[in-house]
Amino acid sequence: MRNTVLAIFGLVAAGLPGVLLEGALATPAAAHPRAAHAPAVVVELFTSQGCSSCVKSGDVIEAAAEKPHVIALTFAVDYWDYLGWEDTFAKSEFTERQRAYMKRFALRDVYTPQMVVDGQAQAAALHADTMQDMVKAAERVRRHPPALALTKDRLEIADGEAPRGGADVWLVRYDPKSQSVLVKKGENRGKTIVAQNVVKQLARLGGWAGKAKVLHLPAADTDGLKTVILVQGAHGGPILGAREF
Repeated sequence: MRNTVLAIFGLVAAGLPGVLLEGALATPAAAHPRAAHAPAVVVELFTSQGCSSCVKSGDVIEAAAEKPHVIALTFAVDYWDYLGWEDTFAKSEFTERQRAYMKRFALRDVYTPQMVVDGQAQAAALHADTMQDMVKAAERVRRHPPALALTKDRLEIADGEAPRGGADVWLVRYDPKSQSVLVKKGENRGKTIVAQNVVKQLARLGGWAGKAKVLHLPAADTDGLKTVILVQGAHGGPILGAREF
């Protein structure tokens, strides 16, 4: 089993066993109101219904979703579909988002289950305690996110401090209901995978270089989805600001 490099806010730790990396198989394996004065911390889980190490990774994102000031998101990737089960939530754009993080953190490959916190730290999503520590570290980082306002299909971004190279503005829409899927093929055959805050739509709305601007949102694919706006350094950089609407 190959080790996974963990980059946790500038610290590099030894890799954890029991995760799946593309190209190598491993056999182990309620929304809160967010106060305006507390910038949200974004926890992203990259997972797959076909990943034997991912069966319980939904517990980590569920624990994150229960924390105030945390936006928890589950991105299902498609590169494990060849194992015999096509993930019912996976989209290629979610895999591409994870690949951007792979390059940013200088990892040898993408793997599951992986969590990324605020675009600044990553680790194997095997234990809720690891997530808790990463969220606490993210909360200590001083940020000055740009103000965001959303009315129907119109997003307004205020003036602010943009990183060198600018930032991307992302639209994320996710289903807040818990999702249960019975896997009928592959390594997880017969197992029920429970997922929380499953992302259904991801779209880059445009760039932001520090000046106020207006962007327009595409229509939602499905009813009942929550909307999240991320302002993030280009190419999978740190998340400067996030807001759920």
